[in-house]
Order: sequence, then C-alpha cells, then structure tokens
Amino acid sequence: MKQNSIVESLSTPIKDKASVIVAGGGVAGIAAAIAAARNGADVLLIENQFSLGGLATLGLVTYYLPICDGRGHQIIYGLGEELLRLSVKRSHEWHYPVCWFEGGPQEEKNKRRFEAGFNPIYFSIDAEQLLLKAGARILYGTKICASRVEDGKITALIVENKTGRYAIECNCVIDTTGDADIAYYSGAETALYAEGNKLAAWHYYLCDGDRQLKMYGASDVATNEPADETPNIRFSGVDGQELSDITVISHRYLIDYVVKRQKDFPDYQPITMASIPQVRMTRRIVGKATLDMCEDEERIFVEDSIGVTGNWRRRGPVYEIPFGAICSANIKNLLAAGRDISVTDKMWNITRVIPVCALTGESAGICAAMLADCDYDTANVDITALQENIKKNGVRIHINEVL
Repeated sequence: MKQNSIVESLSTPIKDKASVIVAGGGVAGIAAAIAAARNGADVLLIENQFSLGGLATLGLVTYYLPICDGRGHQIIYGLGEELLRLSVKRSHEWHYPVCWFEGGPQEEKNKRRFEAGFNPIYFSIDAEQLLLKAGARILYGTKICASRVEDGKITALIVENKTGRYAIECNCVIDTTGDADIAYYSGAETALYAEGNKLAAWHYYLCDGDRQLKMYGASDVATNEPADETPNIRFSGVDGQELSDITVISHRYLIDYVVKRQKDFPDYQPITMASIPQVRMTRRIVGKATLDMCEDEERIFVEDSIGVTGNWRRRGPVYEIPFGAICSANIKNLLAAGRDISVTDKMWNITRVIPVCALTGESAGICAAMLADCDYDTANVDITALQENIKKNGVRIHINEVL
C-alpha cells in the first residue's frame, strides 16, 4: 500500500551524525543497535520515550515468548537467547523453565517451552546498559518527524526534542519503530494490517499481598478466565487522534474493571498500567521479499535466510526468514526489524513477538554494519558473507541447523 510520505528538504540545522540510526528502542531496536555496534558501526538509537523496551516494558507485555519449537529444540540463538536470559537476570515472573535455563533432561524440554516472564524495569535498564557497553549511543525523548531522501537513500532524519528541531545525518537507517514510521516518512512502500488492533488495558495489580499482571483485552496467550468485557473496537494504530481516543477508552475500562473486582476483592489495587498504546500490528514495510508461508507450510528452505523462528501459537512449525523481508523495496539504505518486516497478515501475528524482534533486529544490525562496504545499498550485500557474519553470533539461519 503506497502512502503519502513526509520527506523534507533540509532547512533545519544539522546537529549530529551517525553511520547507522536505529529508529525505535523496543526489543528489535535494542538488538539492532547492539549487533551493529558490536560489528564496528557508529550507532545512534533514537527513542521517543525515556526508557527502552517498547511494548515489552512500557506496554507491560512482560512475556518473552518461546525461542524453541515446542518439541524440545531450541530455534533462536544469538541475541534472541541473550536478551531472554538478560530479562530474567535479576528475577523472573510467570514462567521460568529450569530445564532450559539451568539445564535439565530432554524429556522436560519436550514438555516445557523455552520462555519466561520478566520484570519490565529490570529488563529495560539492563538492556540499556548492554547497549551502551556495546558502544551505541542513545537519544531519548526524541520524535523522528521527517526524513531527507536523495537518490533513493535516506541522508538525514529530522527530529524534535528539548533541544528543538534539527537534523541528524546518516548513512543507513534501521526502522524498528513498530509502525514502519521511517519507511512511511521516506516514501517507501508500506502496508497496513487489514484487521486492525483490539483494545487492551493491561495492568499490574496487588491483591492479598500478591503482585500479578492482568492481561485485560487483547492477549498474546490463551487463559482460562472468562472473556473480558472490553468492546470489540478495531483501530489502525497509525493515526494520532485515534491513538489518543483509544488510550482514553482503555483507561476508562481499566478503572471499570478494577471497581468490579473490588466488589469481591476489596484490596485489589492497580499499581502499574501500560504507558504506551498496546498495539500489535499496524504498518509494515513492503520488502524485496515477503514472508508468506502459512502455518501449515513450515520448514521450507529459503536460500537467503537470515534466521529461523518457531511459532509461539503452537508447537512444531519452524520458518526461515528471507533477507528481502528486512529490506525496503525502494529505499536503498533502509532496513527493518521486528513488527516492521515484510510479511503477510497471517505471518505477521507469528513474527511480531519479542523473540523474532530480537532475531530480525540482530540480522538487520549486522547487515547495517556491512553496508559501509556496499555503497549503503542493500542490493549490493553479499548474502553469503552476511549469513556467515550472522552465524558468527551463534544464530542459526537454516532449519537443518536446529532440527
């Protein structure tokens, strides 16, 4: 879906420069920035909020979904595993399968998936320290609002923060905004999720001295609780007024839910609520390739694969992700990771989650570090060399490497 872009001629002052700009500090952005920096690139991560993690932390989606196939085989390695272990470095919540984290019999791994619940504050700060240790810079509280595109390449991003409005020059950009904002601003082809997003009002609560997460509304996991009473509202997630309206509605339903619970549990108290809209799938790039395998067509060899992932919804399927899915079709130096990669709507729900965000972020970051030798054009990337560099980090790129 081609949309109007926000491309700006450079009339604002240039105040910074980075070889690689990572736009967005969610899990995909964290992985991309760490991978690019570890591979020698000059990296600047730009985040609109003042904390890393995106939906995983600020959105309270504190469930690191499985990095295995559900049949006892680990599928995702590299930063996908490193960030999972980092998320429970200090404490864990919900799931903590000892057989995976601390070693255990294979029969237990066959039963339990390699996943975990984590504390969002610990994860956010520990990820920040890991990113800084890798040598990347962070620019918090900064909104990217336009781009400068010349000869099919992004040469600068226009930002606004407390300093004012200014430009940051760059050689390439990794779009990890979750909404393909940079692609949209730059005139790259994008597509919207056809079904839209459902209302969610997740919050942590305290009751009888027990602190728990209530996934009220759109949920990533099945529960045994009765269906919630959030309205069946669908929204795109890429309209400013719409996001404001949906946030107000979610706040109202959160309070209504709490009041109802307090009738049976007087000491039920909300202690933390999501501080960003809990959108799942909004806008993505249209890439040079689109991952379009349905859930029944797993385990297909992809020659230019940049990593493999399982299916968090059910046990068994494994998919290879093509390099073209992280490359913009028409902006030469634009990569994407996480929710922004090029997939069909059916596969979007499989690839949007934390483990795949880490996986695609790592591969995009490694590719970005290589672009200095490729005239900052993804068309010039030596796929074999890219795959070898990805594998050096422990990532498996083909199914036969994990099964």
